[in-house]
Amino acid sequence: MTLDNDFLDGQPAESDDPGLQAFAVLTRFMNEDGWYPQPLEQEQVLRAMFAGENGEYRCYAQIRPDLQQFLFYVVAPILVAEEMRPAGAEYLTRANYGLRIGNFEMDFSDGEVRYKTSLDFEGEMLTDNWLRNAIYPAVQTMDHYMPGLLSVALGNKTADEAIQELEEAE
Repeated sequence: MTLDNDFLDGQPAESDDPGLQAFAVLTRFMNEDGWYPQPLEQEQVLRAMFAGENGEYRCYAQIRPDLQQFLFYVVAPILVAEEMRPAGAEYLTRANYGLRIGNFEMDFSDGEVRYKTSLDFEGEMLTDNWLRNAIYPAVQTMDHYMPGLLSVALGNKTADEAIQELEEAE
């Protein structure tokens, strides 16, 4: 995204376009909430970092103005090696079962793991509360499941063992 005079002091200007309004709300929320977002060259995408107990995560917040959707991705700080991807996929599938907000995804071509939440705000004004309720469960869930993902990716535990260990600790 290219910044121009529509952005003053990190605040997008007002607009009648629902997608631009949503991006303004997102940008303001992330700035005020201490995320220190960086706009990317892609249209209406912000990048931020989150430091959890079990890792530091790249996060991407995107507004899809054409669909009036908000997407939030939390990217794991590791890539799962090719030979460990089937075990990683099993772990993520087991982790996904029963999750109420969002889901894990793995790119089989490079081993990238991410957690995704999304909102469809068509016909509605995006609010701070909606954003908070999509963003924080995503980073908390990634951080919670990160130790198990690491142990599976390194071949120290099976997917079943790693999930059982997390469930017993809850």
